[in-house]
Amino acid sequence: MKKIITLLVLVGRLAMGGESEHKQLDQYVKNFDLTEVKNMKISSVEMLNMIEEGSAVLIDIRFKEEVQSWSIPFAKNIPLNELPERLNELPKDKLIITACPHNDRANIARLYLTMKGYKAKYVNDGLLNVVNYLKGSNAVEFIEELNKNKK
Repeated sequence: MKKIITLLVLVGRLAMGGESEHKQLDQYVKNFDLTEVKNMKISSVEMLNMIEEGSAVLIDIRFKEEVQSWSIPFAKNIPLNELPERLNELPKDKLIITACPHNDRANIARLYLTMKGYKAKYVNDGLLNVVNYLKGSNAVEFIEELNKNKK
C-alpha cells in the first residue's frame, strides 16, 4: 500500500507540472502495457552483469544517512530528493538502474528519469537482495570482473 501511495504522490507532482509534462505523463500512462511492466524492472543478477560490462550505472537513491550506515561501493549515491538537481551527473548513453532497500523509492526515481528521457530500470528485488547475493564467492567473482572490465 505504501508503494502505491508513494507512486501516486509522484504522479500527482508530475501532473501539477506544465502542459508538456501533463502530455508526456498522459502518453506514458496510455501506452503502459505488460511489456513496460517487464521493461521497467531488472533483477539483481542481471543488474550486476550490466554493471560488470559497463553498460549500466547503478544509482543508490537512499538518503545520505542511510548510505553512511551501509553502502554499495560501485553505486553512485543520489538521494531521491536531490535527483532533479543532479541529473547532469547521469550519462545519457547508459542504462540508469535505480535502487533502494526494497524498490518503492527506486520505482519513483525510475519513473522520474523515464519522464526526463533517460533509459531507466529499477532493481525489482532491492538493494537488500543485492547485498545478500554479493557474499562469499559471488562477491569475489563480481569484483574481479568489475576490475577486469575497468582496465
